[in-house]
Amino acid sequence: MTTFDLSPLFRSTIGFDRLANMLDTASHTDYSGYPPYNIELTGEDTYRISLAVAGFKETDLDIEIKENTLTVAGKITTPSHHGKYLHQGIAERNFKRSYQLADHVKVTTAYMENGLLHIDLERKIPDAMKPRKISIGNIATTHSTRETVRVA
Repeated sequence: MTTFDLSPLFRSTIGFDRLANMLDTASHTDYSGYPPYNIELTGEDTYRISLAVAGFKETDLDIEIKENTLTVAGKITTPSHHGKYLHQGIAERNFKRSYQLADHVKVTTAYMENGLLHIDLERKIPDAMKPRKISIGNIATTHSTRETVRVA
């Protein structure tokens, strides 16, 4: 794995600590591919993460958000089958998968359907951060409504 030295970048930037943490997290992420998942865009500002969790019950799964990181963990407490397998294609093993969420992305619902765990997310940008139009007035109305401050 290649290591990147970001110290020159942080000499001239302020407030990008989260970017460094995201890059560090990405370099240490487990890419086992289990369980398989989809990330889909369901609307202009809505998303859905779907994880294939065959063999897991709702009580075996834990969903947590901490510092813009969504973590889904699965731990099977009791195996669903005690017999001797001739072939075992359904893994039924413990997992932990994390997703970095952008600012203002919140989880709205989580539910299971047909062996899939669906997690719906929505990006809600606060009104103060949305673009706004600034009206341009003429000089007569601008000067008449503004107080004049004189420097002596």
